[in-house]
Amino acid sequence: MTKKIMKKKLALFILGALVFLFFVLFSYLVHKDLFTQIDFNTTVRLQDKIPRRVDSFFSLFSLIGSFEVAGVVLLAALLIKVKIWKSFKNAVKGIAGGVFVIGFFVAFHVLELFGKIFVNHLPPPQFMLRTEKLGDFPQFYIRLENSFPSGHSGRALFLTGIFFFMVIKSKKIPKQVKLFLILALVGYDVIMLVSRVYLGEHWITDVAGGAILGLSLAIISAVFI
Repeated sequence: MTKKIMKKKLALFILGALVFLFFVLFSYLVHKDLFTQIDFNTTVRLQDKIPRRVDSFFSLFSLIGSFEVAGVVLLAALLIKVKIWKSFKNAVKGIAGGVFVIGFFVAFHVLELFGKIFVNHLPPPQFMLRTEKLGDFPQFYIRLENSFPSGHSGRALFLTGIFFFMVIKSKKIPKQVKLFLILALVGYDVIMLVSRVYLGEHWITDVAGGAILGLSLAIISAVFI
């Protein structure tokens, strides 16, 4: 491994660590209830401005962003990436890197659990909840009294962060297609984050916290891809 590559990996790791430290600081500020009014005002404004006909569409993202779906998508992407490599040596490295990425994906949910245990931050009241039940699809999710951070938001940023690094590093994808894929990833994130607040599932601080945590672990995971 060249010094140039090592420096890039070190820079990614430091950036990811700094973003994670920002998440820790943000969690402390949320715990101190510094954003209560912003939380409430943002939810009210979104629910006033966005028409109710999007409830079903946004509710679909509750299913798409679930632990099971995100886990399957991540595993499939890592397997495809390993498969397209030709040499056995690179395949072994790819599998090892994939194990680290999956490990960070699991770590996100452990940190989410800690956040919902130790950060005193109640979810929006029941009268604000607009999520429609689209079926009896079983889901693994962490349901505690507190709502910080948002698991859906974190999984979204983690997955799109991983895919972003895969796309920009690929030499087989044309530039125009790369631009389209990046815009699609950004669009998915925006819809996912907005839907969490609009549906009354989370406050905006929950969504921001989950997004920051997911992004930090995605950046660190990129070191091993």
